[in-house]
Amino acid sequence: MRALVVTAVAAEADSVATGLTPHPDPVTPEPRTLRGGYLITRRDLPGGAVDVLVGGVGPAAAAAATATALALADYSLVISAGIGGGFVPAAPLGSLVVADAIVAADLGAGTPDGFVPVDALGFGRSVHLPPAGLAARCAEATGALLAPVLTVSTVTGSASRAAELAARHPMAGAEAMEGFGVAEAAAAYGLPVLEVRAVSNAVGPRDRDAWRIGDALGALAAGFRALGPVLVSWGERHEHR
Repeated sequence: MRALVVTAVAAEADSVATGLTPHPDPVTPEPRTLRGGYLITRRDLPGGAVDVLVGGVGPAAAAAATATALALADYSLVISAGIGGGFVPAAPLGSLVVADAIVAADLGAGTPDGFVPVDALGFGRSVHLPPAGLAARCAEATGALLAPVLTVSTVTGSASRAAELAARHPMAGAEAMEGFGVAEAAAAYGLPVLEVRAVSNAVGPRDRDAWRIGDALGALAAGFRALGPVLVSWGERHEHR
């Protein structure tokens, strides 16, 4: 099993790598620089390995970084990971959300009757589905909410925008900015994709004083500590098909 985990920023990548560290006092390798200047750190697991990539903020940056990494090495699984906003009360601050659908929530057109997603317009797609069994096992192992994660290019900052998203996606657990871009690149290579989000703030009015970024990064590390064995087990079954 060789997985690629794509984060937006270095703090997220550090949390993922910490969670995947098998010893309490490891010799931490320096990140390698890929073509394009992307930083990537390898973590070896029993029966597998994970590369953690800092890909940049937003779906376009995430797609470009993921495609670059996939062009340079062979992987069996791609994961979008980091912190994000949670739809309360289903996903409170400090909790984890594992995506059962990765949704481009603002890719489409505005009309007098409301938003129309891009696939309804007859162009492309707006949803990627992770492997259902793997996503469920990841949610169970981490105690995460299994729910759709929305990809947005503009983070929600008002009650009206939060209500609009909740009305269009009533089962959504979280929003973030990279998942759909990562999923598009993975799909181009025929690879399965997951998304894991730790909740740092509530989706709604922008209130930085209420954000719990440190708690979310800690939850992300703990989540990947629990995910390591699940990913290796899945990889063993996948490789023997």
